[in-house]
Amino acid sequence: MKSLLYLMIAASIALTNCKNLPTNDSLQRNLANNTIVKSFGDNMDAKGSINLDQAIAQLNNVDSMEVKIEGKVTEVCQAKGCWMNVVSIQGESTPMFVQFKDYGFFMPKDCAGKRVVMDGMAYKSVTPVEELRHYAMDKGASQEDIAKITEPKEELKFMANGVLLYEK
Repeated sequence: MKSLLYLMIAASIALTNCKNLPTNDSLQRNLANNTIVKSFGDNMDAKGSINLDQAIAQLNNVDSMEVKIEGKVTEVCQAKGCWMNVVSIQGESTPMFVQFKDYGFFMPKDCAGKRVVMDGMAYKSVTPVEELRHYAMDKGASQEDIAKITEPKEELKFMANGVLLYEK
């Protein structure tokens, strides 16, 4: 009887601890519309997210802000998936350059065109020429195109703690 009690306690502890494991690269299923969502980085949900256009408007008044942003991926680093460009769902906004906290996770190289919700810090930054050239190489740009990059660029950027990638 005692061993059965210990077994039940151990199983209970194991099940409780499993719920607290990080969901990096985990799959979630939204039962309302049968959407498959992949989660990268920190655990998060889409509650309280704003569209990229709203975030850009808010960034006009501040240098940086913590926010959840919804958008659509237009480009992804083809070397590792270590950055992406995101625009509004309607595709009409200025692109936001997204990196991942502590280089701790990467996005699939084939996620361009898919919807994402990102949790993290949005900010404005000037990107130096050498960094711009590096990102152009990551995209697979030609040496000729890379050589044309001669000026730093002011950009909207985002450091993501977590990202939800909508597959459907």
